[in-house]
Amino acid sequence: MEQRLTFRTGITRRHPLWKRAFDIVGSLFILVCCLPLFFAIAIIMIVFSERPIFFSQTRTGMHNKKFRILKFRTMKVSMHNKNSHTYAWEEGVPDYFQFKTESNENVTTIGKFLRKYSLDELPQLLNVLVGHMSLVGPRPEIPAITDLYSHKQVQRLLVKPGITGFAQVNGRSDINHGKKIEYDLYYIQHRSLRLDLKIIVATIIAVIKAKGAY
Repeated sequence: MEQRLTFRTGITRRHPLWKRAFDIVGSLFILVCCLPLFFAIAIIMIVFSERPIFFSQTRTGMHNKKFRILKFRTMKVSMHNKNSHTYAWEEGVPDYFQFKTESNENVTTIGKFLRKYSLDELPQLLNVLVGHMSLVGPRPEIPAITDLYSHKQVQRLLVKPGITGFAQVNGRSDINHGKKIEYDLYYIQHRSLRLDLKIIVATIIAVIKAKGAY
């Protein structure tokens, strides 16, 4: 059963309009600029790794709506086929929870490089174009996690998930779930074009430093 989402943000009604326009223009610009990189990654994966090139998975979007996220595959095909998650928390997702860890033997050699510089996320620009995601917003989680959200945690589903977000520029995979929720709710309350631009610039710096990405 879907949870009802309520949260006072003080955001004007015009916010979704500029946000969507920014997403379309921004994602198209990045796609055009990164097209040679897309082809290079695809060729390298075809030559040196297993197929398929892409990995698709169900994630939870705005207002609990499910969609299929697209990434460059970074894990062994056998592990993707067996990939399933079940959790049994009773009072929301624990603050200490971390979905990714630094040590993962199931990640391919090429996948480690793609994850280190977040290149595996580039295909999500297509998710942005079709309207499932935004350039900036809380990162989309799998339903096995969002279905167990507490009343406070579920509020991060009030906006479209993003390729990058306020939590990602404040620790990426190094921070636990509790801290991520704090950052995401701060973004929801204070989101603006200026904040989005700051997060994008901070994301570029974080990607170059390649810290906290597994």
